[in-house]
Amino acid sequence: MSHRIQQSLIVPAELGEQRLDMAASELMPEYSRSRIQNWIKQGALRVNGKQVKPKEKVIEGDQVELDVELEAQGDWEAQPIALDVVFEDEHLLVINKQADFVVHPAAGHSDGTVVNAVLHHCPALSELPRAGIVHRLDKDTTGLMVIAKTLIAHNSLVEQLQAREMGREYECVVYGELTGGGVVEAAIGRHPQNRQKMAVTRGGKDAVTHYRLIRRWRGFTHLRLKLETGRTHQIRVHMAHIHHSILGDPLYGSRPRLPKGLSAETIEYLQTFGRQALHAKALELSHPVTGELLSWEVGLPEDMINLLNRLDSEEEGAS
Repeated sequence: MSHRIQQSLIVPAELGEQRLDMAASELMPEYSRSRIQNWIKQGALRVNGKQVKPKEKVIEGDQVELDVELEAQGDWEAQPIALDVVFEDEHLLVINKQADFVVHPAAGHSDGTVVNAVLHHCPALSELPRAGIVHRLDKDTTGLMVIAKTLIAHNSLVEQLQAREMGREYECVVYGELTGGGVVEAAIGRHPQNRQKMAVTRGGKDAVTHYRLIRRWRGFTHLRLKLETGRTHQIRVHMAHIHHSILGDPLYGSRPRLPKGLSAETIEYLQTFGRQALHAKALELSHPVTGELLSWEVGLPEDMINLLNRLDSEEEGAS
């Protein structure tokens, strides 16, 4: 599947004497500069009908013409998988992802992913990088995810993420008792021994997580977290780093020390919870076209509600 983009624009006075790639980026802000550079090199973006190099300068009055066929970006299969759609318009798709749902096809998960589902929901996404996926949630993290439906939206969302302008808030239950909120600032990179894991490392990328207390029980704390950066497994790594790993985290959770006095039913429930108790609860961003500030919030999934209720009942039973 493909579709054609054709545009013709005149270079205004203020962009005269600029490099073609820079001038074209100003004229077509809906496309990334790297994409524009590729189009220039391919000859899809020309000046006065001629193919020129990205660094060549344009002058006032030059005609910049784009004629390109957008091809499918991957050979992923569209599959009729149900999506919990929270918001949708021409440019954006916001979903509430369930647990046990991989976002992107990879080794071991070639289908049955969010990508396969959104390609069925909106076939034109095949023409976008990663089928419009601009940020991921881990397989067993639930909650809000935004997907770009157009190149304009894709470029805008990537820029908002890079500029740290997209607001993302999570809730989780961690082991141990935190006495208040705080912030974790610790660089994250690939784990030196286990390549499947991330870790706090000296040479990693900067990562900042803010957290505040919602509820505390004996041995556990319910937190609300705000991401300033979006590194792989960031919340899971940062919580483990401060010795309060997320309940049920199979990768970063150490063997938990459960508080004394828990009922046998609760101990079994906690040991078989089956995933990290982490939920992407709130999302805020600027609409790629209108600039309107949009925000969404979704409730906790049933398993996390049951978890909170069980910890409440244990606390009441102990008092």
